[in-house]
Amino acid sequence: MEPLLALFAEWWWIGPAAAGAGTVGWVGVRRTRRRALPAGSSTPGVTTTGDRATRAWASRPLSKSAARRLELDAAQLDLQTARLAVARGRADVKVADAEVVRAQAERAASRVSPDVVSAARARLVDRQRDLRAAAAEVRARRAGVKAAKAMLPAIRSGNAPLPIVRLLAEHDAILARWMAYETDLALAIDYPMMTDPRSPLLAEFLRAHERAQWLRPATPQTRLAPAEFLAYRDAVRRAAHAFDHAEQTARRGEQQPRIEEGDAWGRVASDLAETAQRALSRSMESMGRAAARSWSERSAKRTAKSEPDAAPSTPRTSGDAPKNGPVWPPPARDRPRPPAS
Repeated sequence: MEPLLALFAEWWWIGPAAAGAGTVGWVGVRRTRRRALPAGSSTPGVTTTGDRATRAWASRPLSKSAARRLELDAAQLDLQTARLAVARGRADVKVADAEVVRAQAERAASRVSPDVVSAARARLVDRQRDLRAAAAEVRARRAGVKAAKAMLPAIRSGNAPLPIVRLLAEHDAILARWMAYETDLALAIDYPMMTDPRSPLLAEFLRAHERAQWLRPATPQTRLAPAEFLAYRDAVRRAAHAFDHAEQTARRGEQQPRIEEGDAWGRVASDLAETAQRALSRSMESMGRAAARSWSERSAKRTAKSEPDAAPSTPRTSGDAPKNGPVWPPPARDRPRPPAS
């Protein structure tokens, strides 16, 4: 008995240590599985906490402070992306420079031809040009951040619209300018290129417009991330640039090359133009019928006012029929008609 008690007193810590190790291992496995799942994904039939949080975040409307800072946050994200592009450009320049040195060394050893060295130098020049463009983009993005910061006090005081409201207004203005060519017959006759489905410039605008329409939020209160705002803003700018290019070319009267009849965007433009023309035709027909009805009613009223009061009409027998009105009931087909007098 005493040896057993001595053994227990010496090794009593094994049980709690094993239990603690099992608990830690179970928690680690749970965390590993949770991290292994990508963002927004879940196992079949299981709703993770991340999915519920994402859906709840997207369903909540955009707060006032976030709506005011949306353009500034997007500009800062754009600046960060431009800085990353500069870092990648610097790395590409260093790699291209190392390739030039290697090509020169191999040329000195007569292992490669001079064309290899020329190609390596050309790649270095291209990478340096890309780096300069990326640096200029960083300067432009910094100016965008400063502009967004300058507009923030006016937005907070209510003297300027919210960024998403202003962007939606810009998109609506582009659509209004486009529909003017589709619904105004005078503009359609003066500038047929703006309604020609075979115009490549119009097809380019339609592609940009479809992209902007796809990214357009449902309401100004829709919650948008800064990256989503950037994507929608760039799509609207591309659509505006494409429409301005097509409009300037059409107003200058320049001839545009035709595209294939079977092109998908040509069919889309043709369908849109036909729909607009049908809507315009129906609208003009409705207006014509309404005008004719109104004119008939006014003529009837004038005639009733100008004529004297008519004598009381006598009751009409069933055999009598109006002189100019229809005969009722109509004669049966099998009934012989009276001989002509």
